[in-house]
Amino acid sequence: METKWLEDFASLAETRSFSRSAQLRHVTQPAFSRRIQALEAWAGIDLVDRSSYPTRLTAAGETFHAQALEMLDALQATRNMMRSHQGVGQDMIEFAVPHTLAFTFFPHWLMELRQDFGAVKTRLTALNVHDAVLRLIEGGCDLLIAYHHPSQPLQLGAERYEMLSLGTETLAPYAKAGPDGQPMFVLPGSAASPVPFLSFASGAYMALLVDVILKQAGAPQHLDPIYETDMAEGLKAMALEGHGLAFLPHSSVRNELEARRLVAAAPTGALSLTMEVRIYRERPEMARHMKPAVQALWDYLGRQVET
Repeated sequence: METKWLEDFASLAETRSFSRSAQLRHVTQPAFSRRIQALEAWAGIDLVDRSSYPTRLTAAGETFHAQALEMLDALQATRNMMRSHQGVGQDMIEFAVPHTLAFTFFPHWLMELRQDFGAVKTRLTALNVHDAVLRLIEGGCDLLIAYHHPSQPLQLGAERYEMLSLGTETLAPYAKAGPDGQPMFVLPGSAASPVPFLSFASGAYMALLVDVILKQAGAPQHLDPIYETDMAEGLKAMALEGHGLAFLPHSSVRNELEARRLVAAAPTGALSLTMEVRIYRERPEMARHMKPAVQALWDYLGRQVET
């Protein structure tokens, strides 16, 4: 049995809606439903009455709900107790960062930060966007760095979390340069000869943004998906070998563009999307723990934004 199943169940008991709870838990509704079913399988009894709307708990579910809240409270209390004994590591800032930003944005940003802010100790956990957000929600990190686009906002309520902007990033299509310096693959392709497409895994945050680009293109883009992964570095490696075209953040291909190993596969400004890079934290008045080093860094970043 996984702790997140208890958290899912507690959310469902509160919202009485699978779709709303799935949204709050940053997971698709089918995945959320499977997790509730897994909890019921573990308990050996139905906990949810699916024949009614809004969703209701069964009698067993009501009993289990009270126990689940007690278990979650006990786990959180134990975690807080352990954190109070940390002593060492209070100057270590823990980041949760999606894979793409961990490989591209973060190293460069941290180097510039150290030049102006001074020495800083960091621990980075690279995850997919969903798990990175959960890491912040569950108190497993001090700060979250993630992309933001209005079409796919992160479900982090302003009443509990605050945010600062660290800059912008552009997502656009790239392909290996041929002997003539031109891209081996260009959009839009044609129905008879679609472009080999190296795509982000279905449901990944970047895949959703690529869908936005394609829907806003104004004309059909003929793509033949031949490979997918949830990591931009994996797509870049495939593109560099000439397997096809990939939509990638500019920061991840900066060096390859300068060396002309990759080139833009669409006219400048076409089939692209600008994202914001944001940093999030739990508001101090609601935070389960607050490190002085985190507060000092946040104050510094706030001053940078103001100037």
